Amino acid sequence: MATEKAYKLLAQQEGISNSQAKSMIDRGLVYVGNKKVMIARGDIDVKTIFRVQKVEKPNIIFQNSDLIVVDKPAFVNSDEIERQFKGAQLLHRLDRETSGVLMLVTNEEFREKAIKEFAKDRVYKEYIAWLEGTMAEPITVDKPIMTQKKNNKAYSNVTPKGKPAISEFYPEEVSAKKTKAKIIIHHGRTHQIRVHARYIEHPIIGDEQYGGRRAKRVMLHAHKVKLLGMEFVSPEPKAFIHFE
Repeated sequence: MATEKAYKLLAQQEGISNSQAKSMIDRGLVYVGNKKVMIARGDIDVKTIFRVQKVEKPNIIFQNSDLIVVDKPAFVNSDEIERQFKGAQLLHRLDRETSGVLMLVTNEEFREKAIKEFAKDRVYKEYIAWLEGTMAEPITVDKPIMTQKKNNKAYSNVTPKGKPAISEFYPEEVSAKKTKAKIIIHHGRTHQIRVHARYIEHPIIGDEQYGGRRAKRVMLHAHKVKLLGMEFVSPEPKAFIHFE
């Protein structure tokens, strides 16, 4: 059987550069049948036909002279969104596979005011997630989190040496050993919901880094943010409503 590196084969198939092909695989956008291609440099049969998941464009939810709020699609880095809006700066970040409300600022005075609100935990942040297992009752996790970077990749864990972090989990729907939950977070540490979900043994489906089963994406969505008297909502993605 003749083989080739997955990213090189994808580049030929899609008529794109090797680096673009590698980036697509690294983002989790490339499938063979229903199986995600995990390793860009892995050898694969040259007859393989890839299926590439298209990335949606970010929709603007709200815009004024201070702020641009977008509905971030999954599989896009927050930095890429920032580059699409000249003169705008990220106010916070969402993980690459997390979709939903993402805020960018266009005014320095407003940015400083907003950062103080985040620092004082006066920003309401509500998420929706599909979790492993059956969660019958609401659970509040008040456990500090520490983040380390390894090979340019962040990894967080619960430890007494970490920074304060509180996540409130409210089950809304239970089906076939999985639970859809509303999650309200305080502080907002790197990977906070993902780490706290694993800590209570209900990891997020699709979040293989923190113990979830493989899925088309990490099933986490930033649904609602309230900041300085304003409220921004990103509708629940179709993938969440019809998730089997």
